[in-house]
Amino acid sequence: MKNRDLEAAWAYHNGTKHSYRSVRASVHYLDWENQPIPFKIYSNLEPIPLPQHLSSSGLSALSAISAVEAPGKTEVVPSRQTLAEIFYLAAGITKRRTYPGGEIVFRAAACTGALYHIDLYLVCGELPDLAAGVYHFGPHDFALRKLRQGDYRAVLSRASGGERSIANAPAIVISASTYWRNSWKYQARAYRHCYWDNGTMLANLLAAAAARRVPARVVAGFVDSEVSRLLALDEKREAALTLVALGNAPLMTAGSSLAVEPLMLETQPLSKKEIDYPAMTAMHQASSLETEEEVMAWRGAAQQEGERRKDEGEKAARLFPLQPLSDEEIPRDTIDEVVMRRGSTRRFSRQSITFAELSTALDRATRGIPADFLDPTDAPLNDLHLIVHAVDGLAPGAYFFQRGSRALELLKEGDFRREAGYLGLGQEIPADCSVDIFFLADLHRALERFGNRGYRAAQLEAAVVGGKIYLSAYAQRLGASGLTFFDDDVTEFFSPHAAGKSVMFLVALGKSAKQRK
Repeated sequence: MKNRDLEAAWAYHNGTKHSYRSVRASVHYLDWENQPIPFKIYSNLEPIPLPQHLSSSGLSALSAISAVEAPGKTEVVPSRQTLAEIFYLAAGITKRRTYPGGEIVFRAAACTGALYHIDLYLVCGELPDLAAGVYHFGPHDFALRKLRQGDYRAVLSRASGGERSIANAPAIVISASTYWRNSWKYQARAYRHCYWDNGTMLANLLAAAAARRVPARVVAGFVDSEVSRLLALDEKREAALTLVALGNAPLMTAGSSLAVEPLMLETQPLSKKEIDYPAMTAMHQASSLETEEEVMAWRGAAQQEGERRKDEGEKAARLFPLQPLSDEEIPRDTIDEVVMRRGSTRRFSRQSITFAELSTALDRATRGIPADFLDPTDAPLNDLHLIVHAVDGLAPGAYFFQRGSRALELLKEGDFRREAGYLGLGQEIPADCSVDIFFLADLHRALERFGNRGYRAAQLEAAVVGGKIYLSAYAQRLGASGLTFFDDDVTEFFSPHAAGKSVMFLVALGKSAKQRK
């Protein structure tokens, strides 16, 4: 089993680390004449328009972000209208900016470089207003395109090793990346971005589903080749990343599995040429699962990992319990409103945020993710380390978030704006914000338990929680921005506490320079 050859994950991770030296020694440049288009466009498939009018959910964004409702016993079948709203809030175009050379579009979820390399697919049974089939969602014209006709959910049930949420789901959303659309700028490091950008998108999708009372569960364990074959993906250029079970309808369970015949579907070229980065495909292949039995064994490791993580905690002399806003105190803006105004803050003002605002963001974002590799949901793979610059009532310094006690542990006190700027690739954003939140994972333990696929899981979990923090910030009318970093320097900064851990993700919070006091 390739997934157990852990040298592959370490080779990829170490080979794509950023350091001060590696960044400055790079000769890579952006070939603007060869920039890929940010969409997958099928040349000969007819669009099936989705409803343009999107109704408001009514549920506050912070309530939706913190919801952890996996499919249960109650029957929930999403309508075409509901699916349209979920697709829009996860991957729809929310803003358009024109400039002399053309137009830039921005989508609902944060994405590295605004390159939008993640596509969504829908596999559904017969819904009241949508025929059973396999569909691709096109954000460019807000329409579905049918790749296959018929109920193929049994294929995914089998590929997921009989995962109950998939077997009982009337609709399943699949995320897939087209590597070149991100590696054009980020080269081989783009494989990390597959899970970063899928994670922020899933944060939106889960919140949108929760706001519409549609239970959802993320499934990261599946036979990769079977899912790729169903979607007719080119495995040299594309990769299926996650499945999400939407709704619950045991009586609609698919019958016998339909044969998955090869498809030859023409798509528009992304650019004049594409450059292959073998490290990406090698890592994906090395972390792929090959049989249903391997999938079931992989998923069984989640419970064992949870048992090892649940009782972890440290006695600390300086703990600062979170002081989040209550359900009655939180802003009432809906997730729809928050997604529409969300952006990525490019300039922070160095103004302070309140401890309640930081506490609320941390509290709402870390209540758990309904996912097959996080059973129980309070057994995460990542730890949160913070560099606090300007939070009222909290001394500047480095902190560790103790999930069990819902408190911040002060590791070292001091003004670390200069250090934070350096750690964030020498940028002003992490130096000027109010707080930087780093996600660090014990990769040794994650890989031991989950094999190479544990690398996918650790990156994905960090990005989903990071995406929730993003949304929580904008729900409180703050700003946020995702950033990259000098890997080993981050670990060293937070050591000895973070010794042996690897940084997965970074998000900065604060007040935009455009905001008034």
